[in-house]
Order: sequence, then C-alpha cells, then structure tokens
Amino acid sequence: MRLRSRTVSVAFVVSLILLTVSTMAAPASPAGLDGSLDRQYRLRFFHIHTGERLDVVYRDSDSYKPQALSELDHFLRDYRTGEVRHYDPRLFDLLYELLKSAGRPGAWINVICGYRNPQTNDYLRSHGHGVAQHSLHMQAMAIDIRLPGTSTAKLRDLALALHEGGVGYYAGSDFIHVDVGRVRRW
Repeated sequence: MRLRSRTVSVAFVVSLILLTVSTMAAPASPAGLDGSLDRQYRLRFFHIHTGERLDVVYRDSDSYKPQALSELDHFLRDYRTGEVRHYDPRLFDLLYELLKSAGRPGAWINVICGYRNPQTNDYLRSHGHGVAQHSLHMQAMAIDIRLPGTSTAKLRDLALALHEGGVGYYAGSDFIHVDVGRVRRW
C-alpha cells in the first residue's frame, strides 16, 4: 500500500509540475486587464498617382501609434505640392471599419486623393473637377478611394451604412469619397 501511495504522490507532483510549466508557457490571453480584446488596426494603401504603397498598423486597441500616424500623414500628402497635414485619425478608423464590413480586412485600398491644400483645391475647382469650395480634403478629414475587387456601388452602400460621415459616389470615375464630417451623401 505504501508503494502505491508513493506512486500516486509522485504522479500527482509530476502532473502539478507539468500543469504549472504548460500554464507558464501558454500565450497570454488576448483580453486586456479591462477585458477588452487586444487587436491591431492595419491599413494597406496604394496611391495611384505616386505609385507608393503603405502597409501600417496605426493603432493597438485604444492607442494610436504616433509614428504610424506620421507615416499616414506623409503618404496622404498633397502629392502635387508635397505639403503634409495631420490627418484626423477617425478617418483611419472609418476605413478600417469599411474594410471589415466589406469582408476584406487587410485588402489594399487605392487612394485617388488624400489631403489637398487650398491652392490645389482652388485649381481643381477652377478647372471643372467638381471639387467643393470648402472640401474636407483641405482639413485632412477626407479621402477618395476605390477597393479593387469590390464594386464602387457596393463600397458606397457599405460606407453609407456606417453613418460615420459624408459619402460621395463618383460612378464615372470609379471611386468614392468618405470623410469624418457630418453625415450626408451625394
């Protein structure tokens, strides 16, 4: 009986050690201390005018990454003048949610137009490009995009369903405008 008791005790201790080691080696839970899921917010862009690409994680859970936001600001600069303006990060959240609702998280977004300085905006307005006088592009709160593999009409409908800002539909030029201004459509 004593031998069997000792064998059970050794087996118990070995099991306890293995359990402790496996718990220590297990990856941390994806939930943070507050119970929120720890996730990364990634966006991928291709700028049709500059040929540049940007693949960036701009946010972890609730914290924006300053270096990544600077990269986005530079990428979305007025490509005609090189002028950079700090973008409203809510626009990136809107794009992230738009990709999720399209079932295409991680897809490459084609950028038609990001930031425009007032002179560029005036030039485009005066040359009949259908540009608004007080465009939110000048406040770095708007972007014109397309999503290869998703129809522009579907992308427009998904953006409208988010109710996060303005949505413009340019079927003839095959892109949509989204912004983080007031909710409206054209």
